[in-house]
Amino acid sequence: MAFVPDASVVAAWVLPDEEASLADLALDRLGEEPAKVPDVFWHELRNLLLSAERRGRIDRRHADASLARLRHLRIRLVHQADDIEVLALARTHRLTAYDASYLALAIREGCALATLDRRLKEAAAAEGVVPFT
Repeated sequence: MAFVPDASVVAAWVLPDEEASLADLALDRLGEEPAKVPDVFWHELRNLLLSAERRGRIDRRHADASLARLRHLRIRLVHQADDIEVLALARTHRLTAYDASYLALAIREGCALATLDRRLKEAAAAEGVVPFT
């Protein structure tokens, strides 16, 4: 079954100073199951890597190589068209529109949501989304 990883999970894949067992599990599962991500995913990842580079956490080569490696993983972009659903979820659960887009995708696709974000986990549980385990 496919799952939806958010940027917090993928950050642990690419930043050497971040570790999380849930992120490791999600990366392992990509060998068996594809990941589905919303439109905002690649923008968030590029921004995350640029921010880490600017703060001296990684260098330019690490950022570029991380993006290249991620592009080879079984991550499928799913175009999201329902702006009203994203806004409604963001309003209901006090999420950013970015986080609400991951939640909306998990709901629509019937997928588990892999996140390290507490508020997003709570929102997913409230919406009946299967937790990623």
